[in-house]
Formats: sequence, C-alpha cells, structure tokens
Amino acid sequence: MKNSLNREIPDELLKDGIEVFQGAYARENYEYKKDAPTVKANVASGDSKLVDSIKAAIEQAGLKDGMTISFHHHLRNGDYVCAKVMDVIHEMGIKDLFVCASSLGKAHANMVPMIEDGTVTGISTSGVRDEIGEALSMGKLKHPAWIRTHGGRVRAIETGQVHIDVAFIAASSSDVLGNASGKNGRHDCGVLSYADVDAKYADKVVVITDTINPVPNFPAPIQAVDVDYVVKIDQIGDPAKIASGALRLTKDVRELKMAENCAKVVANTPWFKEGFSFQTGAGGASLAVTQFLKPYMDERDIRMGWGMGGITEPMVQMFREGYIDKLINDQAFDIPSVESVYNDSNHFEISCSQYANPMNKGAFVNYLDYVILGALEVDTDFNVNVVQGSDGMIQGAPGGHPDTAAGAKCTIIVAPLIRSRLSTVRRQVTSVTTPGETVDVVVTDYGVAVNPARKDILEALEQTDLPLISIEELADIAESITGTPAPLEFEDKVVALIEYRDGTIIDVIKKPILK
Repeated sequence: MKNSLNREIPDELLKDGIEVFQGAYARENYEYKKDAPTVKANVASGDSKLVDSIKAAIEQAGLKDGMTISFHHHLRNGDYVCAKVMDVIHEMGIKDLFVCASSLGKAHANMVPMIEDGTVTGISTSGVRDEIGEALSMGKLKHPAWIRTHGGRVRAIETGQVHIDVAFIAASSSDVLGNASGKNGRHDCGVLSYADVDAKYADKVVVITDTINPVPNFPAPIQAVDVDYVVKIDQIGDPAKIASGALRLTKDVRELKMAENCAKVVANTPWFKEGFSFQTGAGGASLAVTQFLKPYMDERDIRMGWGMGGITEPMVQMFREGYIDKLINDQAFDIPSVESVYNDSNHFEISCSQYANPMNKGAFVNYLDYVILGALEVDTDFNVNVVQGSDGMIQGAPGGHPDTAAGAKCTIIVAPLIRSRLSTVRRQVTSVTTPGETVDVVVTDYGVAVNPARKDILEALEQTDLPLISIEELADIAESITGTPAPLEFEDKVVALIEYRDGTIIDVIKKPILK
C-alpha cells in the first residue's frame, strides 16, 4: 500500500493496527488509554535496593527469552552501561530479546555479534550509526528494526505498542532507594529525560550507577517509587565522549555563510520578537546560527523566551550572556551544557514526553517558533532524509527532527547543496524521515528555497536581500554539478521501518545491493 507521500509500504508489515502515514497532523484528537506497568508492591520492607551485580539484578528482575529491555543514550559514545549489561545477558545465554533504546551508536558495537547469534532479534531506536547501522542495513537482525523519533518512542511506550519488561537506567548518581539523577556523580551526563518513560512504564527498573549518595539523592528525575533494584559498578561511562559524533562547531566558510543566511531568515519572519522560542540541531551550520542571531537581537532589543534541545555550548553561552531567559533541556550535548544544567538556575530538565510526545496534551515542540535542523537529503517536495545515506546504508538518527519540524511555526533546514560529490537536494530522497509539509525553508550555499505552501514566509523574505531560489532550481544546479545520480539498487528484504511520530509508517528501508 502507498502512503500519502506515495511511498510503498509492504502490506505484510501493516498488522497489529499499524497504518501507513496519512499526513503530519492526521491523528489530531486521537484518543487512547495509556499502558501501565506491573508493579510488585513494597509494603513492609525498608531494606536497601542495592544488589551485588548486574547479573544479580537481571536474575532478580526475572529476565528471560523473548522479553523487551531498554536503555537510554545520555552518555552517547561514552556510555559503558548498555555494553556491560548486554555482555552479562549474553553470558547468561538469554535469547530473542527486543532492545528498545533511545539511540544506538559506536558505544554499543558489542551488540552486533549478539544480533548475529540471536541474542537480540528486534530493535527500536531513535538513532543508528556505525557498526550497528551496518548490521541492520545488511539485514542481520531477525526482524525489521523500528526507527522512531524521540517523541515517537515515548508515544509507543505510553500507548503500549512497546511494553518494556526490564529497563536498565544508567545514572550518574543514585541513593540506595533508587532516587537517581544525571548529576551529583563521578560521571555526570546532565539529564535523564529519555529514561523517564522507561522508569514509569517498565515492569522492572534497574538503576546502574557508580555513585551512591546519601538518602535522599535529590533532585531525582528518576524516583525511587519506580525503581526495583540499584547496582553500583566501577564506572558508568566517559562524559568526555558525550560531545563526539554528530555534534561539531564549524569554522568552514561555506557553513558559516549558510548560518548567516539562516539567521537572516529567522530575523525577517514574523515570530522573531520578544520572548520567541527556538531550537537548533547539532550540525555545524545549525549550531553557528545562534551566534549570528545576536546582532539581530541587539538591534531589536529582544530576548529569547526559551531555548530548547539538545542543549549545546553556544546555547549556554547565549543564556549566560542574557540573550535567553530559560533553557529547557532533554539532552545535554556537551560538557558545558552538562555543567550548566547542574549550576545555572533557569536551566531546566524535562522528560522526553514533555519535550516531544505527539500523543500527550501538549509537548514543548508544539510551542516552538523556530527550529533549525540539518539533512542528509532534501527532495523537491521538501521531504527530508536524516537516516539513510546516499549509499543506502543506515547511518543517522531521526531524533527529534520530525517532532520539532511538525511543531515549530517555522522549520528551517540548513545543508550544503553538494556533499562529497553527492547532491543534497534531489528529485526524491532515498527514504523519508520528515515530511515536506512540515518543512518551511531550505538554506543552502547556493540559495534559500521556501516551501510554496508557506506564502507568508515567502512574502516576508522577498523584502530582504536573501538569495531566494526555488527548490527545483536547487536540484537543477546540483545535477549540473554532480550529474543525475544513478538510482540505488535494493533487495526486496525490508530491514527497517521508519515510523512517523504518530505511529504510522512513513517509509521503509530495504537491504542495499552493494557493488
């Protein structure tokens, strides 16, 4: 069956209530009853919840073949906990597990042989990179992987589409009762936003930390009332590696020029006024936009009401310089943002449901004025791909991309027209992550294209000296430089489903034929 973007979704995948994508806002006013965990009451015991080892916690939690387990990725490439837990599970011989992770990357490469031997047979994640991305692309996972947005993962858990049997939560600190935090420890990750839903909806919750503080370890985003066991290990991870991966600051002249034009787009659209709200992605040009906004804010004598993310050092700098009233944090992308959420008042931790769940009563993304995002590919319908490389391999993350694009009043994509001799703007993306109806402006080094559906933005930008150009003209220029890209070849085997934030299937990824 084809969905509303004309992407073919195999009928055999449309089961258990799964439907094809029908439009970004098709499920407005959708009603559902929330899932609930099975809770083992602690009526009389005042005992510590500390257990001796990860293995002991797994045994007491009753983990067995066929269950669903979960992890979060706040330590990003510095995460040690997921790998340690999976090694123990592998040694115990437990098989056929479904791993529901908020993201997977290089730190989780030890999972690849477990995919190959059947320890792990299903995966849900908001990001896949490096060795695991290669394994999924090659169809090594028994069942197609679920690629979900950050908000979509919370929705899937809260609606019961995914029910977690045992959640393993890496925490920078905890007390013996399980009041846990991303702060106050030897290895801080800042916030535990993605683990909030795991703690509230999993049947068993295991907190793993390297720092036990006296009771109560407050403030505690993970509360003891949701925690069954606490395990102390030598080291949960290396915060120095939080900032690795997608995050980077740029000195590239081309990217800086795109960032300058992007800031000009923001400054010349109607929502740029006192108290505006803003989020930016982690790409080089996206991050640089923040610095180019300052002169415009000075000129208008305005301040940002709140900035959200994915908080990064440039946002922290603007906050400390007085350009931003409040920071709202669902993920600390680097050490300065970890330190800021620890030290700065008016820098607040929120849950991922508060951040982006499309099925609650109003996530923060729905109140964004601006979001600045990157892209691997953009097509002439403004559809965006941030998951699948132009070689067909899975190497990216939807993260909050579709969530924020759908919620913001003005969604701006910043990307170079050509990247490594491959065109970013093309007739059709390899796969759709974010639908074009939620993308308003594309800023490239060859011009700025406005979605024709946003006549209000186009009329505003026509009053500026920005190099406006149609998206079709951008594709023409790209093809004149790179030539028309030969279509990729794929086998029929579906290796991953790309789920839109509302639970419908926006696209699928098939196994590429490598040459």
